[in-house]
Amino acid sequence: MNKPPHRLAKRLALTLTLAAALAPAQAQSNEELLKELRALKARINQLEERLKANEQSAAEKPAGMTAQQQQDFNRIAIKTEALEDNQESAGFKGLKISGYMEPAYVANRAQNRAGFQFINNVSSDGYNYDNSYLGTAVLDFLKETDSGTRYHLVLSPNRGTDSVIGNGGIVQEATVSIPLGDLQTRFIAGHTPDWSGYEMLQPTLNKLLTHNLLFDFTLPTAYTGAGLELTRGKWLTKVMLANMNASELAPGQKSPVLAYRVDYAKGEFQGFGFAGVHGKAANPVGGTAATTLHLLEADAYFIRGDLTLQGQVSYGRQAKASITPDPDTGALRTAQWWGVSALGAYKLTPRFEVVARADYLNNHKNGGGLLGYGSDARNGIGPALLGRDAQGGLVLGDNPSRGANRMALALGANYAYNLATTFKLEYRLDRADQTVFEYVTDGSMRKQNSVLGTSVVVKF
Repeated sequence: MNKPPHRLAKRLALTLTLAAALAPAQAQSNEELLKELRALKARINQLEERLKANEQSAAEKPAGMTAQQQQDFNRIAIKTEALEDNQESAGFKGLKISGYMEPAYVANRAQNRAGFQFINNVSSDGYNYDNSYLGTAVLDFLKETDSGTRYHLVLSPNRGTDSVIGNGGIVQEATVSIPLGDLQTRFIAGHTPDWSGYEMLQPTLNKLLTHNLLFDFTLPTAYTGAGLELTRGKWLTKVMLANMNASELAPGQKSPVLAYRVDYAKGEFQGFGFAGVHGKAANPVGGTAATTLHLLEADAYFIRGDLTLQGQVSYGRQAKASITPDPDTGALRTAQWWGVSALGAYKLTPRFEVVARADYLNNHKNGGGLLGYGSDARNGIGPALLGRDAQGGLVLGDNPSRGANRMALALGANYAYNLATTFKLEYRLDRADQTVFEYVTDGSMRKQNSVLGTSVVVKF
């Protein structure tokens, strides 16, 4: 067995010393002996330094690596550091890119139309319950810096919230979130979709194709403004001073709305939230200026195992937004509505889920009138309709001061083909207590309509 260099050196020094002491015939002078001892000491120092170097090299090199493997490992480490530096300098650090597409097929009986629907232009067809945000393609950019500042940009050609409010752009969301002192207190600003209700805008987060009546007709589309986001334990609060459904206020308008939402996660499986909007908003009736608006809603959820339950109640009113004016004075009256929506879903297998949703919207006061809507024979809003006149205008029934109350029942299923792909199927029956649905084949007005749709949602 090889002995360590420092032990060998000590034995050599001892041997030389004894030899010098026991050989009187060949005795050396003190000066020569001192020289040899100095040389021996120097050699011992060299051996100890070499031993330390070998021990350090063995500690740095991973066990079992050859010299060639060590060189390859060093090159990989250098390249990895270079890639990280390049990623940071190019702005990719903290950047997440995602997106989704939803090609859809929709058949609408009253509209006498059946076909595929994908990235259709909302500015030409309008926002209706049978198209809403169906057939979208979205690209989502989320960037977070080391300081905690977030930058969120979501693009959706033709079907984004910026198109729905009339700008014709491709932006769905463009927001910044800046921490104020800590990550739980944030300044938020920009263009953000409405946050009211239990249903989300994105098809990746909804179990059916269409949205409920409250989502489509009683809630804002988007806010453009600034505010705060506060996280305190199980409570999450967002509040903004913003333009509602407008990226810029029209001339003569100076009053943004106050919009807020509060959520409480009661436990792992359930929670509730409420939201509101108060201020002045554009009036869709009579070309009048912005009038006072109040919106309130509350929603809750219970999700455990295979079962999902969600519900929502809403109330709203807007001054001078009634569909029909006062029969005596001709003045526009207050539009007022309230509604409820409930959804239940159950997974028969881990991939296959059945869904049912029921909605009711009470809108009879002053001829009806909902957020952004006047009399509408496609969506079934307003007083009873008899047909159209020679100029194509809608002819009101005998009681124009009473609007139609609306109901909707949706039955559907979805199948998760894989983690990125979901197939959806939905049959929806819409009803009203008055004749407000126009059948384009013969121009008749009826109390109900049916829609059948299917889609595939692919996300990354």
